[in-house]
Amino acid sequence: MRGQVVIAGIGQTEFGNLPGRSTYSLNAEAVRHALNDAGIPKDRVDGLFVKFPTSRFEFMYGQKLAETLGIVPRIGGVWDQGGAANASMVGYAAMAIAAGQCDVAVVTFADNPKSGTRQAYDKAWGHDQIYGWFGIPAGYAMIAQRHMGQYGTTAEQLGAISVTCRTNGARNPRAQLQKPLTLADYMDSPMIVEPLRRDDCCLVSDGGAAVVLTSAEFARREGLDKTVPILGFGQGQTSWEVAQRPDLTTTAAKASAETAFAMAGLTPRDVDVAQIYDCFTITALMSLEDYGFCKPGQGGDFCASGAIALDGELPINTSGGLLSETGMPGMQLIIEGVRQMRGDAANQVSGARTCAISNQGGVMHTHATLILGQ
Repeated sequence: MRGQVVIAGIGQTEFGNLPGRSTYSLNAEAVRHALNDAGIPKDRVDGLFVKFPTSRFEFMYGQKLAETLGIVPRIGGVWDQGGAANASMVGYAAMAIAAGQCDVAVVTFADNPKSGTRQAYDKAWGHDQIYGWFGIPAGYAMIAQRHMGQYGTTAEQLGAISVTCRTNGARNPRAQLQKPLTLADYMDSPMIVEPLRRDDCCLVSDGGAAVVLTSAEFARREGLDKTVPILGFGQGQTSWEVAQRPDLTTTAAKASAETAFAMAGLTPRDVDVAQIYDCFTITALMSLEDYGFCKPGQGGDFCASGAIALDGELPINTSGGLLSETGMPGMQLIIEGVRQMRGDAANQVSGARTCAISNQGGVMHTHATLILGQ
């Protein structure tokens, strides 16, 4: 399927605190922008793939959104893989297009935990709540502690990821948080769950984002001129909660990336720029290792060396990622990957021709990968 399906359009709302906006209105705005960007009227859309709002589950959400949009898709549905769902849905939509199940697919996600409810993020987590396991950060903190204990990873190395993302976000006029961060600032930020500080943790954000997919043949026939080919995609999942996992220092990102690279016919050395899921800094660090951009245990040194900066060997999260652009999980990384391949990103990487994108969900339960080209 390499290159048979393309991303033809991208769209987003503002990110941040957007009081009074429903998830339906945010999705509708993002989809409208994406269709306008692609140059495709909404009555051509026959596939609708939706990640339901994390902060508030709602039955038959996809059908209600289709009604809001004024479309009647042939195929679609609502997915739940946490933050991995957006990249996974792009893969599902691509397979549906390749199988002739639809011609124009929209993949979209919106949520409003900043102005609405963030209960899904701070609730007690599983049966371990009796031991004080409250909120998402606790699981990531346990994983970070293990990586530090096994490999000697340091706070300063995690901080290098936060500093890089915040630097990029400060140069992005679309970013929710446009405030650069020094390593000293990072080290002074309050501890949330040891060893994770405030600036290890992503933003909480309202917003919506969407992409439009077609076949490469459809795009040629219709004269669409801003398309970006999908070279590869893959998924990986674990069925174990954190406390039951035999190894806390590797994730399903490894299987996901291997599948995507095999489809694309590429290796990590062929990637020019990457958008790496950074709900927490430890997630980005371990994803870089699992993707093969550096060896296991060397992610800390890799990040602290400057390799992930805009002028480094592998620039990451060029729009600021979840740590600076928006905490909205996953879709914004796909949109930034498209911009990099089009050559019109705010922090454009010169000569970039391939982009790897990672999405991750739960507490490193699920993972999805996209590889884009030109």
